[in-house]
Amino acid sequence: MPMQYAARVACVSQAFLRSWRHHPDLTFTEETLGLKKKAWRKDERAKYFTSKVDRILRNHSGIGVKKLKLQASSHANYNFPCSVLSDGTADSLRYLHLASCNFHPTVSLGCLRSLTRLQLSMVRVTGDELRYLLSRSFVLEQLELSYCSEIICLKIPCLHQLSYLEVLSCKRLQVIVSKALNLSGFRFAGDRPVQLSLGDTSQIRKLDWFCSDALFYACTEFPSSMPNLENLTIYSRTEMVNTPMVPNKFLHLKLLSIALGGPMYDYLSLVSFLEAAPSLETFILTVRHFFADPSDPRRMPEQCHDNLKRVNIINFSSTKSLVALTCHIIEFAKCSVNKSGECFLMHEEALVEAQRAVLVFQTYIKRKVPSKVNLTFLEPCSRCHAADP
Repeated sequence: MPMQYAARVACVSQAFLRSWRHHPDLTFTEETLGLKKKAWRKDERAKYFTSKVDRILRNHSGIGVKKLKLQASSHANYNFPCSVLSDGTADSLRYLHLASCNFHPTVSLGCLRSLTRLQLSMVRVTGDELRYLLSRSFVLEQLELSYCSEIICLKIPCLHQLSYLEVLSCKRLQVIVSKALNLSGFRFAGDRPVQLSLGDTSQIRKLDWFCSDALFYACTEFPSSMPNLENLTIYSRTEMVNTPMVPNKFLHLKLLSIALGGPMYDYLSLVSFLEAAPSLETFILTVRHFFADPSDPRRMPEQCHDNLKRVNIINFSSTKSLVALTCHIIEFAKCSVNKSGECFLMHEEALVEAQRAVLVFQTYIKRKVPSKVNLTFLEPCSRCHAADP
């Protein structure tokens, strides 16, 4: 039974009240509390949300709760009562998700001996408060933080079970220090890179890295610090420097996904990244800008990419360096090159560029495709983007 109805029945039934006090799944949102069905003023909505949640938490025993999710109204300024996590009442809690609230753990916090996943979004919590909470979460496996703007330094204690760390858009964050021993997945997004100290990173297999100049940072820092990467996703809002020579090898990298752009970016320089990944099987490139570069198509030193099986270029354009990169891959890889994209609305400038890309493809690329290479080129949809008369 959903929590909203269980709470209502508990009000009229003593037998059900005893059962309700052991309800294992507590989810507090405006929808579950019925706030979506009425027209409330902002102050009334916030007051009702706070009083209702506080009352339910006071009446619930805390025993047997496995999942606790609280997503407060952005106008509520709700203070999560850490007392509900004290005195052994949260021993069974496995998943804690808090959003849009204040969260200030103190020394009265009990041991979260069963907590395996912690998710905080738009939560006002300091780095020291979070570190104390983590020190009481001995079996934590997943830590996910997003838009937690008060954290400047994130310090993660020696958690043996922690395997996944996600830190997104925590705008004041400067340092991440982790002593976790078995971290295998890491996802980061921010306006700029942060200072990383992740301890033993040899276990990390999957990395998502989203920030400005992300590709340059990945090429220069990660091959030596994360030698066993198998899956790497890079998203760069602006890439001001061409791809440098990669000093070490990504020996185990099998999937590489890059989304980037810059007014003068040389896409052919990505060849140095491909050369640093001899085991690469899948390469996905998303072009985010349609700027022509001043260079003429040129050849790079011959380098076979024997394991490369699939290449997907999204938003293919007439940019000369992108054409040169595509030709290089076709000539020196044994793959299926797939320049594709879903049918979606395109503004006029993008449509004009797409038409130029079709001409470039037919002129420079199509005639170079070996018979054993499966090439698919998707043009703008003729029904959605009919040419002007």
